Amino acid sequence: GGWGHGSAIDQVFYESFDESFEESWTVSEKEDYLGVWNHSKSLGHDDYGLLISEQARKYAIVKELNKPMDLNDGTVVLQFENRLQNGLECGGAYLKYLRPQEAGWTPKAFDNKSPYSIMFGPDRCGGTNKVHFIINHKNTKTGKYVEHHLVSPPLVPSDKMTHVYTAILKPDNEVSILIDGVERKKASFMSAEDFSPSLIPPKTIPDPDDKKPEDWDDVKTIPDPNAKKPDDWDENAPMEILDEEAEKPEGWLDDEPEEIDDPEAVKPEDWDDEEDGEWEAPKIDNPKCEAAPGCGEWKRPMKRNSEYKGKWYAPLIDNPNYMGIWKPREIANEEYFELDKPNLEPVAAVGIEIWTMQDGILFDNILIASDEKTAASIRDATWRPKYLVEKAHQRELEQAASIDGLTGIQKSVFDVLYKIAELPILGDHKMKVVELIEEAEKKPTIIVGIIVSLAVVIVSPLLKILLAIKKKQVKGNVAPKKDAGKPSTTEVGDDAGAPRKKNTRRDG
Repeated sequence: GGWGHGSAIDQVFYESFDESFEESWTVSEKEDYLGVWNHSKSLGHDDYGLLISEQARKYAIVKELNKPMDLNDGTVVLQFENRLQNGLECGGAYLKYLRPQEAGWTPKAFDNKSPYSIMFGPDRCGGTNKVHFIINHKNTKTGKYVEHHLVSPPLVPSDKMTHVYTAILKPDNEVSILIDGVERKKASFMSAEDFSPSLIPPKTIPDPDDKKPEDWDDVKTIPDPNAKKPDDWDENAPMEILDEEAEKPEGWLDDEPEEIDDPEAVKPEDWDDEEDGEWEAPKIDNPKCEAAPGCGEWKRPMKRNSEYKGKWYAPLIDNPNYMGIWKPREIANEEYFELDKPNLEPVAAVGIEIWTMQDGILFDNILIASDEKTAASIRDATWRPKYLVEKAHQRELEQAASIDGLTGIQKSVFDVLYKIAELPILGDHKMKVVELIEEAEKKPTIIVGIIVSLAVVIVSPLLKILLAIKKKQVKGNVAPKKDAGKPSTTEVGDDAGAPRKKNTRRDG
C-alpha cells in the first residue's frame, strides 16, 4: 500500500492494504474456499499487501464499492499490483470486477458463480500462460451473458518481483493492457480478431437441421475401374530369397559353438541339486569366435527378391461423380444483434476468486480510476520504488553468480565474444548475439564450461575470418565509417508475442 490521497476525486476505488483487510473485505464462507488470507509485508519491503498463505487451496474475498462504477461512460482504468513471491507454476492471480448481484446476495456467498463484468490478471498452468482480460457481455437479443476473451493476451512475467497490471478502457472502444506501465497489448472491443467469440454474433449460421443427402459423393479419388492387373504380376512372389551366390567365408569355425560355459564360474556352496535343480554354468561368448568370421553351422543369407511386387492395386483416378465437400446451408442467426460500442454492466464489487497450487501470491494497491494520470501517479509512488529495489537486488545476485561461475580463460573468452558481437558484419543480429552471450554468462559453471569450450573451438577460426573481412572492408572503403563498430542502442523486447494456446479453463 502506501499512497497519499491527492487525487481522491479521480479514485473511484483504492485499496492500499496499509490497514488490515478484515474490517472492509469479506472472506467467502462457501465451503470450498479454505485458503487463508494474510495481511503481510512484501518480502524485503515495509509495504503491506494481501497474501495468499497456503498452497493448493481455493481462495475468495470481496469488497463492495460505495456505489457501482459505470464502465460505459468515459475512460475507466483498472490497476493492481501482484507479486509471485514463490513464482507461479499453476494458479490464478487475477481480479474479478463483479456486476450488481441478484437480490439477496451477500459478500459471504461470493464464489466462482458470482457474475462479473471483467476478469483481469495473471493465470498460469500447463499450456496456459496469460494475463487474462475477459468481459461478460449481455446479448440484447437473447438476454444471455457471453464470456469474451482477449485474443493473444500478454504473457505473465516469470520472475518473483512486484509487477503492476493496468487495463485502460477508452471511450473509442479501445482497451489497452499495460504491464509495469508499458503497453503490452492494444485491442478493439468491436474487432472479431481481438475478442473471441466476437461481441457481435455472426449474421448467419450453418443450419443445424440441414443434413447431408445420402447420395452426396464427397470421395475425391477412386480406384480406376478400367485398370487390370498385368499378366506377369505375381502377388505371391516372396520379398526375400536365399542368396545362391553367397559363399562361406574362409576361416569359418563350423565345429565351434557361438557360446561356451564360463570356465571361471563356480557352483555356489549353498546350491542344493534337489531343491535348485542341476547346476549349470552361465554361458559366455566363445573367445575363439572373436577372431574368426563366424562360428557354428554356416547358413546361406537371404537377399531381396527382384521379382517381388506385392499386392496389386488399381491406380487412383479423379472421381467423375465427386460433388465437393458438403456444407450445411446458412440461415439467419436468431442471436444476431447490432452494436456500436460495448454495453458493460457496472462494477459493484472487487473480488479475488482463484484456485492456486502456489502460496506467496501478494496483491496490493487495487485501483479503479477515471483517468490515466491517477493510475500513473499511483504506479510511480507505490510500485516503482519497490521494483527498483528488487531489480538492483537481482542484479547483485546475478553478478555474484557470474563471478563464481567465470574464471580466467572463461572471462577472456566472453570478452572476445562481446568484441565479436560488436563487429559491423553482424548487422541486425547484434542484439540477439549479445543476449545469447549474456544468457551464457548467467548459467552455472558446468554449462558455462561447455559453452566456453565450444566458444574456444569456434572463436579462434571465426575471429581470423572476421578480422580478415574487417581488414578488407577498411581497405576497400575510401573513408571508413567512424561509428561502424558502435553498439546499437536498440533494445529487444522481452515479449515477442508468441502464438498462444486458447485457454479452455473458464474459471478460477
